Amino acid sequence: MLTAGIELAEKYDYLSDKFRKAFRFLRETDFSQLSQGKVEIEGDDIFAEVQEYITKPEKECRFESHRKYFDIQYMADGEEYFGYIPVKELKKDTGYDAERDLEFYLAPETSGRIHLKKGDFAVVSPEDGHQPRCIGRKQCRVKKVVVKVKVNL
Repeated sequence: MLTAGIELAEKYDYLSDKFRKAFRFLRETDFSQLSQGKVEIEGDDIFAEVQEYITKPEKECRFESHRKYFDIQYMADGEEYFGYIPVKELKKDTGYDAERDLEFYLAPETSGRIHLKKGDFAVVSPEDGHQPRCIGRKQCRVKKVVVKVKVNL
């Protein structure tokens, strides 16, 4: 999330044109008109994944991370708890899948979480382990838009 150790303060430019385009897409798009799937914004540099699901118990939700992309996880409808812990504090589970830009981790003993409600977002960097899809106050249907912003390597 937009939280890190001071050693990472200048590593990423959260005010770059790519982030501005991603946030413009989130502000200007009527998500009630979009069905699940990929939405291109700027080729492989910026795209969105529209997701719909029912939230699950925390024990059924896995921690994950990405190496090539930031996630801007935007709650278009519904609410969920969203777990967070730095990747360096997690133990690897599956290994990294480069094609999906996805790695899963074993559940940690402790972690933080935020409550995402309709209109809220969280920015997740490659150093962030995150646990989406957890039941918030009550189980519900969620429509989430995850905007992927490519990391400048």
